Amino acid sequence: MLSHLSRRRFLQGSAATVAAARAASMWPQSAMRIASGPFQPTWDSLKAHYKTPDWFRDAKFGIWAHWSAQCVPEQGDWYARKMYMQGDPIYDWHVKHYGHPTKFGFMEIDNLWKAEKWQPEQMMQLYQAAGAKYFFALANHHDNFDNYASTYHPWNSTRIGPKRDIIGTWEKVARAHGMKFGVSNHSSHAWHWFQVAYGYDAVGPLANQRYDAATLTKADGKGKWWEGYDPQALYAGRTDLAMPDGVNTIAAQNAWHKDHDGKWHEEDPPQNPHFSELWFLRCKELFDKYNPDLVYFDDEELPFGDKGLSVTAHLYNTSVARHGSQQAVVFAKKPGPNHMGGFTLDIERSRSTEILAEPWQTDTCIGDWHYKRSLFEQHKYKTADTVIALLIDVISKNGNLLLSVPVRGDGSLDEDEHAFLQQLASWVPVHGEAIYGTRPWKVFGEGPPEPIEKNFSEKTRPHTAEDIRFTEKGNVIYAFVLAWPTDGKVRIKSMKRGGEHTPASIHRVEMLPKAAPLKWTQTADALEVTMPSDKPNPYAYVLRITT
Repeated sequence: MLSHLSRRRFLQGSAATVAAARAASMWPQSAMRIASGPFQPTWDSLKAHYKTPDWFRDAKFGIWAHWSAQCVPEQGDWYARKMYMQGDPIYDWHVKHYGHPTKFGFMEIDNLWKAEKWQPEQMMQLYQAAGAKYFFALANHHDNFDNYASTYHPWNSTRIGPKRDIIGTWEKVARAHGMKFGVSNHSSHAWHWFQVAYGYDAVGPLANQRYDAATLTKADGKGKWWEGYDPQALYAGRTDLAMPDGVNTIAAQNAWHKDHDGKWHEEDPPQNPHFSELWFLRCKELFDKYNPDLVYFDDEELPFGDKGLSVTAHLYNTSVARHGSQQAVVFAKKPGPNHMGGFTLDIERSRSTEILAEPWQTDTCIGDWHYKRSLFEQHKYKTADTVIALLIDVISKNGNLLLSVPVRGDGSLDEDEHAFLQQLASWVPVHGEAIYGTRPWKVFGEGPPEPIEKNFSEKTRPHTAEDIRFTEKGNVIYAFVLAWPTDGKVRIKSMKRGGEHTPASIHRVEMLPKAAPLKWTQTADALEVTMPSDKPNPYAYVLRITT
């Protein structure tokens, strides 16, 4: 059971949440106002005016630094949540290395994040050399910590942890390298995702003692590193999704999490509507201070109904004011049929099975979203071969690839990541003619179907010379052959003599990057190309077919 002091503080926190829910907006109307322009905060307006800009369609490839304090323990994604879930391996690791979450909660990890080895200039050089045309930085995650100079949220990287403007620094460095700059905003989910911090152990010597979020108040910081900061502002305030008393087995607690705070809530917090107002203001300030070219929302459609519509319209209108036309890109997931076209579709850790009429993006990572040391030590990152094949498949279907390369808590990349980026640099830029500025051909490719699902499915299979993908630019068709032919010949069935998609004429076939001419012939079955005697690279092979 809760101690008398813990119970009093827990109930005080609950009363404060209810009081906040009843309060009117504490922000002046001027702060909530959006920029004027053609975009109004309605789906009809966003759909009528939004268009994914051509610069994005030309760029094809971006790299993402999904980096925050959750990288400090080097234990992988969702550390800030799993450390509060008894029975999870991360909970056990946290207790062993830092202490019990009644005493050492995630706010302490925020303070440990110092970014002491961060060299953004050198990292951007590596990303650009690897072929990235745009760069994304993590503005905040579900752990509710802002990586920028936030006026509205004191729990941010300029005051705590690195004590640096992470987003501001990334933005300046990316633009200095001529790259488009994007930010990802995941904080709309903090109010339900972080309810575990108000929970307790089901079993053991500290069973039923609430974790730090349930007991700490601003007054408790006196004389400590967090003096003047309210932990409730970080942990987002207790709601009815927090574990009730009396759930006394780990299995029962896991079931509670699955059915309550573990669900992907998209609605306003029913007991704390102030949270979504604050989210709006933090997001609007992020856009106004750093002028991102791209914004990723980790949400189905847009966060918080009217507030998501308003801040998105604000970004689009400010883009129009700066550029004379809307040039900003907003990504979200799973649009409903009546909301298609108000933003650009993102498919997380998967891809389309066909050419989509509108541009889209897949986002994925070579490891875990937050840095996981064991993946490095066991050399289990995605290989360059896998990522290059993914990039080729995605662009053949009118998509872009956003690739996260995890960053250690100290701000550095490990040796395998350096090697991986060098491998990309050896292939992507030198084949850029077939990638950047291209569009899908009449068909995306050939070969047996890939084992693709809609989201969170990265199954693949070994490729053969039958696996071919296409792009085009002007009078040139590019054929990407994903494996070297065992008999020295590539057969492109989509270009057989008299075929449905066959070009009216083919003048020459060459191998990139040196444009070496190749022997070819058209038969009733395929365009048959004789490949060189030696492989030009270990990854994929690009034929330039001039029509």
